[in-house]
Amino acid sequence: MTYPTDFYDAAQQLIAAGRFIDSKAWVPATSGNFSLRLADGTIAITVSGKHKGRLQTSDIMLIDAEGRSLDGKKPSAETLLHTSLYQHFPDIHAVLHPHPLNSVLISKCYQQRCILENYELLKAFPGIQTHESQLIVPIFANDQNIARLANLVNSYLASVEVCHGYIIEGHGLYAWGQTLNDALRHLEAFDFLFACELQLKGMKPL
Repeated sequence: MTYPTDFYDAAQQLIAAGRFIDSKAWVPATSGNFSLRLADGTIAITVSGKHKGRLQTSDIMLIDAEGRSLDGKKPSAETLLHTSLYQHFPDIHAVLHPHPLNSVLISKCYQQRCILENYELLKAFPGIQTHESQLIVPIFANDQNIARLANLVNSYLASVEVCHGYIIEGHGLYAWGQTLNDALRHLEAFDFLFACELQLKGMKPL
């Protein structure tokens, strides 16, 4: 097929992001999935079952805004969670879903949400100008029914004014941004803040 002109650049960005995220040990085995929204509204996303630290161009595929494959490759089972975020946030162009140990542990320590407050690094997130802020990270029960999980996430997002990421219990973290670099910054900030919370609880973070 003929890919959009910005597809190959997006693929290279996702490959580089995969190597960086893998270097942090946030995507063990073949876990995780990443995507970028292209100028025409289609989405470049990692195919199912590939190690994110060893991605090649052939491991990036193209889907439409509803998550349907446009090139015959198989997307992740969690593709709907990506497309739902793009539909909810028209200004974002990157969604990253790794499985950092700290986010998994946080999901086991907190019920329904983790509240991050009075940390300087909260200013890594858009709209936060002071450490005297509070950021709520919702935690959703894991569910193999992705459509049902997506509906639950969508309902939550519709009920709040601000959300920069969420955790699936025992699973991993979703973060996003206007650019891929923004999304990567948010991932790093979340991991540091989750490590702080774990240490405060007497647990040893990664």
